[in-house]
Amino acid sequence: MLDGVLFFPVTPFTTSGHIDRDALAEHVGRGLDAGTGGVFAACGTGEFHALDPDEYGEVVRTVVETTAGRVPVFAGTGGQLPLARRFSRVAQEAGADGLLLLPPYLVESPAAGLVAYTRQVTEASDLPVIVYNRSNARFTPEAAAEVARLDKVTGFKDGVGDLGGLSRTVLAVRAALAGTGKPFQFFNGMPTAEVTVPAYRGIGVELYSSAVFCFAPEVSHAFHRAVTTGDQATTDLLLRDFFHPLVSLRDEVPGYAVSLIKAGTALRGHDVGGVRPPLTDPAPQHLERLRRILDAGLEIAGRTGEEAGR
Repeated sequence: MLDGVLFFPVTPFTTSGHIDRDALAEHVGRGLDAGTGGVFAACGTGEFHALDPDEYGEVVRTVVETTAGRVPVFAGTGGQLPLARRFSRVAQEAGADGLLLLPPYLVESPAAGLVAYTRQVTEASDLPVIVYNRSNARFTPEAAAEVARLDKVTGFKDGVGDLGGLSRTVLAVRAALAGTGKPFQFFNGMPTAEVTVPAYRGIGVELYSSAVFCFAPEVSHAFHRAVTTGDQATTDLLLRDFFHPLVSLRDEVPGYAVSLIKAGTALRGHDVGGVRPPLTDPAPQHLERLRRILDAGLEIAGRTGEEAGR
């Protein structure tokens, strides 16, 4: 079972456009040293959409080797059904501990189709699967309950943000699994998830993705500590002065949910290259705003960390 701050590393590229394994190993090593409850390789922040199967295997192997069993490693999978099944097998061969099932490619799908898609992907490997509810893969409460009954499905991650619908889903899954003893976890998978963490926790969804952990683990930990200990003042301060300004900047350009994370990682002294098309790297004026937001977050995290240590 996963716990704590979950790390979704970026995928570094060299200037020639290849996977930079050394930079990836360093990036993951920094995250491990900063303290994470699990590493999710080649997922949304890791530009899963831009990797071919060989590159994907290279990324997952590098993360597994670097992590060396210290925490669980989950790998992204999804897209076209044949490719999703292939990615799942590659992840298992690379030593991953589980999979995060991203949406199928392009098409809108009825609930029955999403259940069938999930079933066929889970049959491609022996790995446990967390289903990601977002974009064009929107599970009804009934469909979520049905996939939760699949042996290998061990989690449900929400990136839609419909709290009423998610509440119904949580209750439907709990009812479906009642008496089975099956371990099952719910995750907040909204972009820059911290801004919705208080609301999600209110309906029993306590785990969340932290893309910010890639470049500001101090801020991620400060927020996690505050929200889990009931420190409302620090929670509000970090939301007001760091997370909400970051979301405002993120929302100005499509794809900045990934591009800003890579840029922030570079601002902390770790060159991970740019993003692949169709994403674009941040404009200079946006980099400057990101720098100011980062400085504000680090200042708060440092101050609150000192107070917590007294």
